[in-house]
Amino acid sequence: MEAIVGGYHSDAFSVLGPHPVNLDKGKVLWEIRAFLPQAKSACVEMDGATIPMEKRHRDGFYVAETGREPGAYRLRISGWDGLESVIEDPYRFGTIITDFDLHLHAEGTLYEAWKSFGAHLAALDGVEGVRFAVWAPNAEAVAVLGDFNEWDTRRHPMRLRNSGIWEIFIPGVKVGDAYKYQVRSRLHGYQQMKADPFAFQSEKPPKSASVVCDLTDYRWRDDEWMLARGERRWLEEPVSIYEVHLESWMRGPNGETLTYRQLAVRLVEYVKRMGYTHVELLPIQEHPFSGSWGYQVTGYFAPTSRFGSPQDFMAFVEECHRAGIGVIIDWVPAHFPKDAHGLAYFDGTALYEHADPRQGEHLDWGTLIFNFGRNEVREFLTASALFWLKEYHIDGLRVDAVASMLYLDYSRKEGEWIPNRFGGRENLEAVEFLRRFNELAHSVPGAITIAEESTAFPAVSRPVYAGGLGFTMKWNMGWMHDMLRYFSEDPVHRKYHHNSITFSMLYAFTENFVLPISHDEVVYGKHSLLAKMPGDQWQQFANVRAFLAYMYAHPGKKLLFMGSEVGDYNEWNSSSSVPWNLLQFPIHAGLQLFVQELNDFYRAQPALYQVDFNHSGFEWIDFSDVEKSVISFIRRGSDRSEYLVFACNFTPVPRTDYVIGVPEGGFFRELLNSDSERYGGSNMGNAGGVMAQKKPAHYRPYSISITLPPLAVVAFRPARV
Repeated sequence: MEAIVGGYHSDAFSVLGPHPVNLDKGKVLWEIRAFLPQAKSACVEMDGATIPMEKRHRDGFYVAETGREPGAYRLRISGWDGLESVIEDPYRFGTIITDFDLHLHAEGTLYEAWKSFGAHLAALDGVEGVRFAVWAPNAEAVAVLGDFNEWDTRRHPMRLRNSGIWEIFIPGVKVGDAYKYQVRSRLHGYQQMKADPFAFQSEKPPKSASVVCDLTDYRWRDDEWMLARGERRWLEEPVSIYEVHLESWMRGPNGETLTYRQLAVRLVEYVKRMGYTHVELLPIQEHPFSGSWGYQVTGYFAPTSRFGSPQDFMAFVEECHRAGIGVIIDWVPAHFPKDAHGLAYFDGTALYEHADPRQGEHLDWGTLIFNFGRNEVREFLTASALFWLKEYHIDGLRVDAVASMLYLDYSRKEGEWIPNRFGGRENLEAVEFLRRFNELAHSVPGAITIAEESTAFPAVSRPVYAGGLGFTMKWNMGWMHDMLRYFSEDPVHRKYHHNSITFSMLYAFTENFVLPISHDEVVYGKHSLLAKMPGDQWQQFANVRAFLAYMYAHPGKKLLFMGSEVGDYNEWNSSSSVPWNLLQFPIHAGLQLFVQELNDFYRAQPALYQVDFNHSGFEWIDFSDVEKSVISFIRRGSDRSEYLVFACNFTPVPRTDYVIGVPEGGFFRELLNSDSERYGGSNMGNAGGVMAQKKPAHYRPYSISITLPPLAVVAFRPARV
């Protein structure tokens, strides 16, 4: 009794609830025991009879005796406030999780673990309530506390099952009730109130409790998208991604953040109008600190409550799909924060993380690293990935900080890391986890995975069966750094850096690349995309247009961070909105229009997306005009007769009568000119197109003589009858 009322009994179900007591001569007496600190007196009601309960401990330990097995009974309580209530006894109910699920969990293969763990509405023996389950193998006792028990850490101790799983069914708990687990470790006297690792909803930060939520009550209306998604071949389709931080994309009139429902109207309309195929959200999983932009996750199964409920987020995803827009979310399996209510030191031990800081801590980020060698941890992360793909209809996961997962010495000095079992620097357990994660993610029809990976680790976007990590695509960080470094140079010096805009073609087809201009490139003193560009205002905007046009012409899928399309002068500020007021100025509105029409152009030209990952989709015409900083090339579709000719002038000097070789004769229509006055350019161009002459150039039988506008990209297509 002392252990029960003190909240440290390790097997409360062996004490509380109905229990037979063997008497002399084979007689059996049944005792019904309950810990009811909220009760002034109590009795048991069963089969129409009322049995008074004896108070055997001053803190509220009650016992009733009966000569027969109680069956279904209830407890009538007279409270200290003079009110009476009738409750079901949680300790009369049996086990919840099946033995088979316990076995799968122990071997790390319970891939839909969210269906067993966490808080779920349930009805046992006709009684409605919520079942709870949590993994804490080194706990001496675990209890559920919440709105339904006055946050008393002693009232609802859980049952310990195999594999360190604690469970309980609590009648009367309902949707919207906040709760946590009180975890009392058997080690070091540690005890802490923890949020549920599998919670579907959390309180709005800075509050940190989990919230009971029912995800089954939402009726999806995106069947058409989901059915078609399974047939999509994204590697051969246009992919133009708009990367968004929901908290700072747009604010309300008083600076308030928009809700998921509001974003489902405003953001979806904007993304569709701008011609993007996908929206990518910086992490929307619950996180305590907004300044982390979502990258320090505590709730791997809960969309942040900053913008509304889980159902509100479902409505946002649904509206994206109904508008023909795919949804990618950033997912962070590399590390997690040290917040006391989160995963850190969960049961008084390094449960989710490595105990040794040389393996378990990111010193640069102040976060903890998952222990990928542990079955249950790999299962937790894999289940999280599948949860978003299945329960929220998410179309893709962009996996953050993959490089930090792959290498044990990532951002560490000599002596600060532990080699793998072969003496190498690769994190073998993380590699194995990523491969299995990708296999399972791709078992969801039409789902894609994208790696943020900045090293030369081989075959990141190659199938697991071919020896790769199994990602669908990988960010091309090398292209991004080379291009931004090149464009930051004064045009008069660019001839000395010509290699920066051509080098990427040496490795462009070694992976399935996404070309990213992401949030990471417009913060921390790196300047906005516009501010990276040299020259006066006109040249800066012309440089941005030329940069983006070359990006869309270059092999690879596309990603652009919000604000870059309106010519934001300042770095991204996660605490404020994109400066939409800039659009009142023609030069900013012109850049936005250019991005919109560039997306439309990209989606309309199969040559720009059908063969992104094979050398047959790209041909240099001339990459050697270093003095003029001009390059020209061809992009081809799967039908090789479907092609575009590009010429890029990266200086402010116009080039007239500039000759480039082309494959055939006839008229070449000018489809794109980033110098158009519609976009704020000088409106130099080729009057709609040029006629190819039978004059060989660049090892091709025909050539065209064109006008190259200053700091501009032009594109032509043969106009066949």
